Amino acid sequence: MTTLTLTPLLLVLLLVPAVTSIGVNYGTLADNLPPPAAVAQFLKTNTIIDRVRIFDVNPEVIQAFAGTGILVSVTIPNGDIPSLTDPWNARRWVNSNIKPFYPATKIHYICVGTEVLHWGPQSIVDHLVPAMRVLHAALVKAGIKDVKVSTPHSLSILLKSNPPSKALFRPGWDVGNLAPILRFHRETKSAFMVNPYTYYAYTPGNESYCLFKPNAGLYDKATGKRYTNQFDQLMDAVYVSMKKLGYPDVEIIVAETGWPSGGDPQNTHANVANAAAYNGGLIKKVNSGVGTPLMPGRKFETYIFSLFNENLKGPSVDEKNFGLFRPDFTQVYDIGIMRRSQSTSPSPKSPSTPSPSPKSPSPSTQGKRWCVPKPDATDVALQSNIDYICSNGIDCSPTQPGGPCFEPNTVRAHASFLMNSYYQAHGRHDLDCDFAHTGTVASTDPSNGHCKYI
Repeated sequence: MTTLTLTPLLLVLLLVPAVTSIGVNYGTLADNLPPPAAVAQFLKTNTIIDRVRIFDVNPEVIQAFAGTGILVSVTIPNGDIPSLTDPWNARRWVNSNIKPFYPATKIHYICVGTEVLHWGPQSIVDHLVPAMRVLHAALVKAGIKDVKVSTPHSLSILLKSNPPSKALFRPGWDVGNLAPILRFHRETKSAFMVNPYTYYAYTPGNESYCLFKPNAGLYDKATGKRYTNQFDQLMDAVYVSMKKLGYPDVEIIVAETGWPSGGDPQNTHANVANAAAYNGGLIKKVNSGVGTPLMPGRKFETYIFSLFNENLKGPSVDEKNFGLFRPDFTQVYDIGIMRRSQSTSPSPKSPSTPSPSPKSPSPSTQGKRWCVPKPDATDVALQSNIDYICSNGIDCSPTQPGGPCFEPNTVRAHASFLMNSYYQAHGRHDLDCDFAHTGTVASTDPSNGHCKYI
């Protein structure tokens, strides 16, 4: 069993509810969405979402976020890229789309296109880097030095991602396009944006690996690193590919990632439980500061796709159901996005009386809860839970020889203590005690003898 020993101070910090934040992609391909002003106020007042990315430069949306403190990243349509290689056009674009709203709206990034290398055509691909450079120069000339320029990439830029040590960018795109983009990011201190979707790599055999659930993982012999989730694998594959081009120092932003809560009949993995598991696990992952096996300690700026279910997207049902919220501001599922003082489905127009979330009961009002193994959980499954917990930032030393919870020396006893430690450290949501359906929440303190459960 691999163990990670934490200092007492760090363990205490892990057990105190952390201030978390997350970004979202705010798409508007629907005919039933609330007005942007209501959306901005809802996000500011009721959620931990502190940044949004929009897929255009809609002035009503940009203006709606003025004074909220929420960061806003805007997007230039792919077809507009060639025109922005002209300095006069770029300055006019900045004067029309950025200056009227800046700095009241905290514009964060200008995304030049979306997945340009993937979608093409070559005439637009060839103009991508020149447009990024000219647009950056136009911002500087306008005296705007804190708005950065980037372009999001699908992971089709990778020729190979498994194992991460063997990853590399596709030949042709690597030197011809991605190296100049990375050079631009290094020079301007901006971030390389990627869209890692584990949803599209799903198979029944790798479900737990895709969903941040306990699993045997992937061992990379070349680095000696074990991967317990596909998100880490994909991020390290991007990092290795960047490093091979000589740019390991450039920051990485997760511009899009998510999981749909519903889909076409053949996509049974597009469901509420899986969407909650993935996005809930993602929030914990990126806010933990643990990083990845090859990028320890890195905390990635991350944007979940997407804010709302969008009924005009398609053609698949999956595309309509990536949202965290329905158009009436009710949650599709609870993953801790709402602020603790808010109810599970408040409306910005008629806020309900603040009350604890049913999935996060207050110990002072509803009593303490603990996470323990289900009676039918096998030792094999519980050992997998132990391995997962000990490789994800929880102090496992209490269950080691000499520790207060070493006896009884059984897999079930050790798993019980560690599963509860994980549950308490990650916010005490029911999702934090799922462990691939091997855990359950109990109201009776399982402490015994010298082994005191948190």
